[in-house]
Amino acid sequence: MSGLVINHNLMAMNAARSLSQTYGQLATSVQRLSSGLRVNSAADDAAGLAVREIMRTDIRVLNQGVRNANDAMSMIQTADGALSVIDEKLTRMKELAEQAATGTYTTAQRLIMDSEYQAMASEITRIARATDFNGVKLLDGSLSGTGLDGTSGNQMKIHFGTGNASAEDYYYVKINEATASALGVGNSSAVDAGYTISTQSAAAEAMTALDDAIATKDNIRANLGALANRLASTVSNLSIQAENLQSAESRISDVDVATEMTEFTRNQILTQAAVSMLAQANTLPQLALRLLGG
Repeated sequence: MSGLVINHNLMAMNAARSLSQTYGQLATSVQRLSSGLRVNSAADDAAGLAVREIMRTDIRVLNQGVRNANDAMSMIQTADGALSVIDEKLTRMKELAEQAATGTYTTAQRLIMDSEYQAMASEITRIARATDFNGVKLLDGSLSGTGLDGTSGNQMKIHFGTGNASAEDYYYVKINEATASALGVGNSSAVDAGYTISTQSAAAEAMTALDDAIATKDNIRANLGALANRLASTVSNLSIQAENLQSAESRISDVDVATEMTEFTRNQILTQAAVSMLAQANTLPQLALRLLGG
């Protein structure tokens, strides 16, 4: 039990210490409530801050991966749209070959048919060479590499994961060439059967070549469709990962407003009480003056 002294005011010092402590806790509550974050600095939760920053990085990378996969889907849709137009040209070419294969037309008339046939073939080549996505050619053979892992040829690498593992973070897109020459039709083709329809026999042979060309084109479109479905699944999976990571990051980082408001109210009351007691403690040394006759 301390006596009445004038050199020290221990009660005021104790009240001031309590005030400083509770005021600091009140300031922390205000910061958390105003920012919405439980962890505003490393001092709040050093381990939690480290985990949170890693999670935030992964969330942003996953969201970019979703955009990458969506861009790849847009690219595939662009290629598929061009192939649908090529499909129309091949259908017209087979229609012309069917017409020229019958014996009711003259040689001169077949030459006219062949003129349109070659024009359709040229248009197929033009479309294949002109179709691009963000400057990347899609159907001219630029992406028709032979290696499944992208090591042979120039397949397109679609990266969407947070790391760089080939088994889980990226894969390659291969799109075969769809020019008239690659499809084996028109006078730029090395395949004799689809070269021309200027004669009845050549037109009959072109029918088979066009069947092969349509099958080749359908195979390209089927591969693109499979890739589109795979990318859609990838986008769905990445979105779920990002959502779950965001939820986990929130539990670490975000403040529970109800709980923190309770702490704020408690600290506010303690601060007010400490201020009041400090004011009272500061008046106590005046009692000593009365004993001294002051």
